[in-house]
Amino acid sequence: MPWPCGLHGFFNAACIPWRAAVLSQNSLVRQLAYEFKDKGLLTLALTHRSYSGSNNERLEFLGDGVLNFLVAHQLFLRFPKLPEGDLSRLRAQLVKEQTLSEIATELSVGEFLRLGEGELKSGGWRRPSVLADAMEAIIGAVFLDGGYPAAEALVKRLFLPRMEGIDPKAIGKDAKSLLQEFLQGRKIDLPEYNVLATEGEAHCQTFRVSCHITKFQITTEGKGSSRRAAEQQAAQLAYEQLLEKGKK
Repeated sequence: MPWPCGLHGFFNAACIPWRAAVLSQNSLVRQLAYEFKDKGLLTLALTHRSYSGSNNERLEFLGDGVLNFLVAHQLFLRFPKLPEGDLSRLRAQLVKEQTLSEIATELSVGEFLRLGEGELKSGGWRRPSVLADAMEAIIGAVFLDGGYPAAEALVKRLFLPRMEGIDPKAIGKDAKSLLQEFLQGRKIDLPEYNVLATEGEAHCQTFRVSCHITKFQITTEGKGSSRRAAEQQAAQLAYEQLLEKGKK
């Protein structure tokens, strides 16, 4: 049964009638695979500045620094021959807002955020910038609560899978450009992108876009807060399928 909209704090998210029921923080703890000694730190990390009282901005600041260092360390170890400039671009790609918001979405972080009424009504719980900031704050909270080993374990668990799929030659290129170069190099017609649907209110829309490559009969679908973001996701999925076909 949905929580009444008069309740404040963690359960405010239930005031959006079409949203799923707000989950216990224990669910997020299990996904993070880290048990907080000070549970208040996790609550603070999930508290947006629009909410009354203390917020997660200081933890976000700390988490940003911790994340940049830990990702830099892992890249340094993984790519011993890459020059500094390429390592910096790889790090930027891994810690950018889009990547952080994707990870936060995978963990359903939006379901646990404490937001002010205005931010709730505008769909802040799924806004990429809000999710990315919360993800950094969570990393900062883990660092404060468990120290370097705990933060390192969390960052490795969340980011190493993404590092494994990195092609250093593709540094700085977006998915649509990579897909286009792949097809042009083989004299294959470029993909077709089509908007399948636009969902949500004007201030908080989600675009669904398809990417179709006739030659290989590949069709993928991407979602994003803009048409461009959705096209990029669809192109990334198509590019990955092409690479997988090439391995067989």
